[in-house]
Amino acid sequence: MSSTGPCVFKLLCTDCPTENKLLKMPIIGMMDSVLLGFVLLQVLHCAVCFPNGAPTSACVDMIPRHGGVEPQPSPAPYIIQPSSSTFQTGNPVTVVIKGPDYRGVLLEARSGSDTNAIGSWQTPPANTKFLECAGNQQGAITHANTNVKDNSTIYTWIPPATAKTVFFMVTVAQQRTVFWLNVKSSNLTPSGGGGTLLDVNNSAEKATPAVLLLLIVLLANVHYLVE
Repeated sequence: MSSTGPCVFKLLCTDCPTENKLLKMPIIGMMDSVLLGFVLLQVLHCAVCFPNGAPTSACVDMIPRHGGVEPQPSPAPYIIQPSSSTFQTGNPVTVVIKGPDYRGVLLEARSGSDTNAIGSWQTPPANTKFLECAGNQQGAITHANTNVKDNSTIYTWIPPATAKTVFFMVTVAQQRTVFWLNVKSSNLTPSGGGGTLLDVNNSAEKATPAVLLLLIVLLANVHYLVE
């Protein structure tokens, strides 16, 4: 009893009887289990990086869910460049994300303080795809893979009938741990007859006093000539 007692507590001793060396097996098995669990956690961690596009849960807050990675606090090296500062219902507006090459993207059009993606995107460019947001199957564009996107990647958006002032919002990722959140474009305003009609009316109102004065002068001159 005294010869085997120390081995029960040491477990890894080399001078223990053969039968007590079997006590090492649970430790080895435990180490293998821990190692396997670590590998599985690494696999799961990579799985939440979403290399095949942002999840629908990112539609509102635009956060890419990169396993606890925070967005860059510095100003984004990207700008959103629309093809026009105005839009008309049904007429395409093209959008380019200007800046360094990037791999991940989530691009939406919004209006006012509403967080819903509006309008619809046309056929996504290479290495990107549609993302359904707020029930709109073509409401957003995201990356389809981690291939490089650059200044030659052009996105095409179709304005809806009910849109007022519109802007584009994008989250851009250079890599999994380096991304900028909620990069915003300048506002786009509706084009059409409303503003033009208002200008015409205002011009007519301004012109009315001048026309009346001219008529009064002409009538006075006619009255003078008649006399």
